[in-house]
Amino acid sequence: MIVRQAFFEGAIHAGREAEFRAFVEQRLMPLWRLFPGAREVRVLFSVTRDEGAPPFVLSLAMTFDDEAALAAALEAPVRFESRALTAELMKMFDGHIHHHVFELQQAA
Repeated sequence: MIVRQAFFEGAIHAGREAEFRAFVEQRLMPLWRLFPGAREVRVLFSVTRDEGAPPFVLSLAMTFDDEAALAAALEAPVRFESRALTAELMKMFDGHIHHHVFELQQAA
C-alpha cells in the first residue's frame, strides 16, 4: 500500500480557525473522498505539538493500493478541482503545503 500525505505547515489566520476547519470539512473532504482508487482518506487537524516542532495545522493522508493507483488519482479531474478549492483555503492560511509518499507496512 502507498500513502500520500499532504502537510499544511504554517498558521491559520487569527480568528479564522473555525472557518478554515469548516471549509475543509464541508468543501474539500467530499472531493478528497472522490479520488479514484483511494482506499482510505484521513484528515487530521492539529491539537498540540512538541515544543520546537514545526506547526502542521492539517494533514491529509490518502491510501492507495500501489503507485499506479496513486498516479491515476493524481491525473483525475477531481484532483484539479480540489486544487482550485485549496487555493481558496490558502487565503485563510500563511504557510505552504508539502507532500510525501510512504510505503505502508501493516504490523502483524
